[in-house]
Amino acid sequence: MNILTDLVHAGHWDEDPTGTSSLPVFRGSTFSQKDLGGHSRWDYGRSGNPTRAGLEEAIAKLEGGVAGYAFASGIAAVNSVLMMFQTGDHIVVGEDIYGGSFRTLTTIFARWGLGVTWVDASDLEQVEKAIVPATKAVFVETPSNPLLRICDLRGIARIAHAHGLLAIVDNTFQTPLLQRPLDLGFHVSVHSGTKFLGGHSDVVAGLVAVSDAAVGKRLYAVQNGFGAILGPDDSWMVLRGIRTLAARLEAQQRNAARLAGWLAARQEVSAVHYPGMKSHPGHDLHASQTSGPGAVLSFDLGSEAAALAFLQAVKIPLTAVSLGGIETILSWPCRMSHASMPRSERLKRGIGDGLVRLSAGLESVEDLEADFAQALSGG
Repeated sequence: MNILTDLVHAGHWDEDPTGTSSLPVFRGSTFSQKDLGGHSRWDYGRSGNPTRAGLEEAIAKLEGGVAGYAFASGIAAVNSVLMMFQTGDHIVVGEDIYGGSFRTLTTIFARWGLGVTWVDASDLEQVEKAIVPATKAVFVETPSNPLLRICDLRGIARIAHAHGLLAIVDNTFQTPLLQRPLDLGFHVSVHSGTKFLGGHSDVVAGLVAVSDAAVGKRLYAVQNGFGAILGPDDSWMVLRGIRTLAARLEAQQRNAARLAGWLAARQEVSAVHYPGMKSHPGHDLHASQTSGPGAVLSFDLGSEAAALAFLQAVKIPLTAVSLGGIETILSWPCRMSHASMPRSERLKRGIGDGLVRLSAGLESVEDLEADFAQALSGG
């Protein structure tokens, strides 16, 4: 069926005898074993829960995968995927990636002995040249966080398959509604369910969908063994959010496109990064592998002082870590999402102190423009 239909009916539990319109929240931590000589699907809440299973089946279906997995946060999902590798393995990673992923790769997994080569993932030649005999995977993000850089998903998948590597993508910004990397050859698609899928800034969650059953078996062993699972109440919250994703994201993209154009015309703004703008590097490539530009953009005010003054003067948006909620959220990457990245590394990647990330919400765009105008003009 069309994904719009799947979104509305996501998470319906096939075993439910009542026909309820909403999957129940199963809060039990353990399950009675009726047949001790056989195998019960449900035995212990860490290993499986009917509410969580509804969400996991939903993300698998929405992504076109064979299985899905729900975790306690987006970074728990990323880390659990990385835990499929071992000491001595090597992965190629896009350099313009979420700061939390950078932090965990350069600290926890560096101590573990997982090798990483950082590349400009928009350059396929760089990706291929970084592959060595120990390489096991390529991990990218497109559009990237926070500069919205675009990489060729089909091209990266071809390289990964040619070398027998796992192709992993963080699909948080686009969601399965706009971008389906598994259909383009990727093996693993990761989401912070906290963002657009949950959609209301009231739940923390991570989701993964896989295209290969063997990969799914490896990931389930990590999920069950490490235990960073999503609880049933939070699983239900994300499922509820998914049902309205299409309506929310349509309006949010419309606001994002309008605000990107408005900001680009302001003399206080030195650059706007948004895949929906024809001037954006990779605009045509992005359009060829997605069905929409997304609702996240970033813009540069030129200096730390200008960014701080703007963020302190705005009245409508939330100035906060995170994105994808119904409210417009402004984030300051140098102090928030990428604060764990050394300044020299940030600047090398083009993430300056004056950069502001914007996640468009559902407010009146005219009200947002008026608010931004007074903030840019000094309040």
